[in-house]
Amino acid sequence: MSDSPTRILLADDHALVRRGVRLILDAEPDLTVLAEADDGAEAVTRAREHRPDLAVLDIAMPRLTGLQAARELSRTCPETRILILTMYDNEQYFFEALGSGASGYVLKSVADRDLVEACRATMRGEPFLYPGAVDALIGDHLDRVREGGTGSSRTLTDREEEILKLVAEGHTSQQIADLLVISPKTAERHRANVLQKLGLKDRLELTRYALRVGLIEP
Repeated sequence: MSDSPTRILLADDHALVRRGVRLILDAEPDLTVLAEADDGAEAVTRAREHRPDLAVLDIAMPRLTGLQAARELSRTCPETRILILTMYDNEQYFFEALGSGASGYVLKSVADRDLVEACRATMRGEPFLYPGAVDALIGDHLDRVREGGTGSSRTLTDREEEILKLVAEGHTSQQIADLLVISPKTAERHRANVLQKLGLKDRLELTRYALRVGLIEP
C-alpha cells in the first residue's frame, strides 16, 4: 500500500451514523473520508466523480440499496473496493453482499471495533468477514454439497429489482422513468414483469415483498 491515505466514500441515509463512522475513520492516519452520500444513487454519482479507493455502503438506503449500488459500482468503478456496513446480522444479506462485489461485511454494532481493520484488510485485497459470517459460509457450502447444486439464482434482474424498490417507495411510472432514464412504457413493462415473476397482484403486495427482503425499510 502507498503512503497516501486510503480515500473513502461513505454512504448512509442517517447523518448521525455518517458522522460517527467518519469520526472513526478520520481518526486513523492511513484513512480519510473524501465524500459522503445519503442514498445509493448518490453514492454511485459521488464514486464516479471522486473515484475513491474504497466505498463503505449501508444496505438499507433510499432510491438504491447499498447492494444495488455495490453492483453498479462493480460495473462502473471496478477500481473502487467495497465494504458493506449494516445493522443486519443476516445470512441472506451477507451472501448478496458478496455476490454484489463487496469485499467485506461489517456490523454497525461493532463498527468502532471492526471497521478500521475491515478497511485495511479490503485495501490489502483480503476479505473481511464478521465471526457469524464464517459459520454462514461453511453452512451454505455444506448445504449446497448435500443438494448437489450450485444454489438458486436471483429471480429478478438488477433493473427489475431497481423498479421493484422504486414502486414500493411510491414512485409513479413517470417518476421511475425520469429517475432511471427510460420511457414510462418501459417502466410499466418492467413493473408488470416483476409482479408476474413474483406472483404478486398489486403494489401493496409488492411493497410487503420489498419490506420482507430488505429493499426498503419499514
